[in-house]
Amino acid sequence: MSGYYADPTIVKNNGSYFIYATIDPWGGNELAVFETKDFITFKQHHLNWPTKAACTSPTSKSSMVWAPSVVKKNAKFYMYVAVGSEIWGGVANSPTGPWKNIKPDNTPLVKVTDFPEVHNIDPDCFIDDDGQAYIYWGSGYNWINGHCIAVKLKSDMYTFDGKPADITPTHFFEGAHVMKRQGKYYLMFSEGKAIDATYQVGYATGKSPLGPFKEDEHRLILKTSADSTIIGPGHHTTFKENGQYYILYHRIYPQKEAYVLRQLCLDSLNFDSKGNILKVNTAGVRTFKKQKRK
Repeated sequence: MSGYYADPTIVKNNGSYFIYATIDPWGGNELAVFETKDFITFKQHHLNWPTKAACTSPTSKSSMVWAPSVVKKNAKFYMYVAVGSEIWGGVANSPTGPWKNIKPDNTPLVKVTDFPEVHNIDPDCFIDDDGQAYIYWGSGYNWINGHCIAVKLKSDMYTFDGKPADITPTHFFEGAHVMKRQGKYYLMFSEGKAIDATYQVGYATGKSPLGPFKEDEHRLILKTSADSTIIGPGHHTTFKENGQYYILYHRIYPQKEAYVLRQLCLDSLNFDSKGNILKVNTAGVRTFKKQKRK
């Protein structure tokens, strides 16, 4: 199967990695899901949830199924995803489901009207070393006013433990992703315009999952390459395998259509002795386009 995908998240289970992504152009009625053991061969699965039909509320907008975040906790899988510019939560006993809305009343976690100044998309779930879960989300409008909202989750993985707070770093636009290394919290994000070469990845650091987060001169780690092999990279996730960190993201695939198509890419992610993230070397980037459907 050939196709274009964006906004990836990844989870490992029983020796296999499962990659969930937005279907281009600009979302579909469902998500794309690929299973791999070696990042060379892939098998595509179909999910019963989320779908545009199942995740539409009285306040939903017209946007499709976008930008999932999937985590594993206590042998269950939890998904947070944007549909209709609202944040929805799901739960399953396996990476491929069956999935269902995590809320008994089948409503979204965040409605359009809850934070009207925020484009409520791009959720990310982070689970700390103590098992405490947090959720982050947010983007902006007109490419100029991104917001990052964050809140602790209760043990049911959908009830907010406290009031959501705006923790937006200076250059944040969307695509929050939080990771922790050696006691330091990294709030990574996308900045610029997702439709052109200005899209890029930066980060800020803090001492707690809710910040405050501070940027410094090391902020920018992934941008359009000088040879244009990588154009507009962003909306990423990270994972660790055999002691090595990796960054999974999308880039713009050059084409003649009136819309943007995107392609998934994988690179190593490295740090210096002070814990700063080094700029990603895209010379050895691996891309994923053609997949085999189950």
